[in-house]
Amino acid sequence: MKDTLITLLEGAVAALKQEGVLPQDVQPTIKVDPTKDKAHGDYATNLALMLAKPAGMKPRELAAAVVNALPASDAVQKTDIAGPGFINFFAATDAAAQVVAQVLDCGDTFGRSMLGQGQKVQVEFVSANPTGPLHVGHGRGAAIGDCLCRLLEATGYDVTREFYYNDAGAQITNLARSVQARVKGLSPDHSSWPEDGYRGDYIIDVAQDYLAGKTVSADDREVTAKADPDDLDAIQTFAVAWLRREQDLDLKAFGVEFDVYFLESSLYEDGKVDATVARLTDNGHTYEEDGATWLRTTAFGDDKDRVMRKREGGYTYFLPDVAYHLDKWQRGFKTVVNEQGADHHSTVTRVRAGLQALEAGIPKGWPDYVLHQMVMVTRSGVEVKLSKRAGSYVTLRDLIDEVGRDATRFFLAARRADSQLTFDIDLARSQSNENPVYYVQYAHARVCSMLRKTEAAQQPFDHDLALANLALLDSDQEKAVFNRLARFPEVVEVAARNREPQQIAQYLLDLAGDFHTCYNAVKVMVDDDTLRNTRLALGLATRQVLRNGLDLMGVRAPEEM
Repeated sequence: MKDTLITLLEGAVAALKQEGVLPQDVQPTIKVDPTKDKAHGDYATNLALMLAKPAGMKPRELAAAVVNALPASDAVQKTDIAGPGFINFFAATDAAAQVVAQVLDCGDTFGRSMLGQGQKVQVEFVSANPTGPLHVGHGRGAAIGDCLCRLLEATGYDVTREFYYNDAGAQITNLARSVQARVKGLSPDHSSWPEDGYRGDYIIDVAQDYLAGKTVSADDREVTAKADPDDLDAIQTFAVAWLRREQDLDLKAFGVEFDVYFLESSLYEDGKVDATVARLTDNGHTYEEDGATWLRTTAFGDDKDRVMRKREGGYTYFLPDVAYHLDKWQRGFKTVVNEQGADHHSTVTRVRAGLQALEAGIPKGWPDYVLHQMVMVTRSGVEVKLSKRAGSYVTLRDLIDEVGRDATRFFLAARRADSQLTFDIDLARSQSNENPVYYVQYAHARVCSMLRKTEAAQQPFDHDLALANLALLDSDQEKAVFNRLARFPEVVEVAARNREPQQIAQYLLDLAGDFHTCYNAVKVMVDDDTLRNTRLALGLATRQVLRNGLDLMGVRAPEEM
């Protein structure tokens, strides 16, 4: 319907140009939006307000001219002019209801498009250090990142999911020393325990498996423990593989998979970090000061220059990040989205500045970033802070075990990434309309129940009869449902373009609300075959769109609840 209205308005603009009402060089971007108040119609446009100045007319006068110039269409029941010059459109019921036929015809593909035209996109998300189980913050990144990948795929992009392992640096050394301390029988309260060591019970598990000479298989390696308490390198290799396997299990329990696992250590082994330093130096963007090597990032928008190589030796985290992103660019990814925690905010400018200093043809503002805020987990109104297994935080596995995968994914992706999130365990476990994922899934199950009732009554759904009589869907509640259905493809495209998966969650809540209201107001199981089948068609279309939307969030669409 929206596309139809835009086409009609384009025809009106062309006619007004021909009449000399509008200048020939005017090329407006026509916006048509759903109205908030149905008393003002189904859709509205501000076109007359935009073009009033170049037309030399008052907005309401131009709005009248636009309405008079609209091509005839059976899709529009009537128009009116409101306020300073908004044009409101009332959709003809039969034309608007045709979205029901479209949904049933398209099925699982309804809402999908080729907006991306097969363009390659890489999405990096989670990217947790292999030093412990995934925490709930990683879970939020996994939910948002995976939903974003699903959205991009649904809009025609060729998506690669990538996980970057920080398997080099001080935190990995601290992990190895912590495991070694446990191997030697020390506890965190011992005076010899590493100052920055890891204290969770999982360190005991790693140490026990190492001493037992066990073999662990991660995504790209298999490591057998040497069982030598003094071989720190062997302990480190085993501990990293052990925790990578644990994170793999966490992600599988969450329904998240990756195409590429990229190791930070490979950047050093393959000489890519040294090559990046050489390139930055050759380009004249580095200097020595106080025994350290600096990159002049202020020349590219940073608030201060950044250290690349520390005085005591070794590179800062910033430098391998630049080398890693250069590698992404060289792999042919012209669009890259990094989904990370808000604590990475300061790295955005640094990495982009470093990439510009490489003078490799990388555009300014590349890559894109989606940064999520922290998650607070509560039970009975009190914050849940610790997991015995992790020692200092709530793990993703804890949350999945408490409330299930569906609720965990929906809750973590249903808010804007840049807003803080309180995860209420009690709410997520409740079977009530206050629980958003239950509310949406129940709408889907309710339609399935309707279908079972018709089959039990030996009144199976008659597809052809229903689609021939869609004009019977004329109540306000039914109109609200099919108008909401019609918006789904646009919501998917906007959510993908803006990198905002939470728009899908909000849409599903709105659609479920419209459907529950309609279900309570309009009886489906009536004696009239035509009316019953037509109303059931609306329910089946709703079920299909709910299923499509839930799939974009990686959440099941149950048939019974």
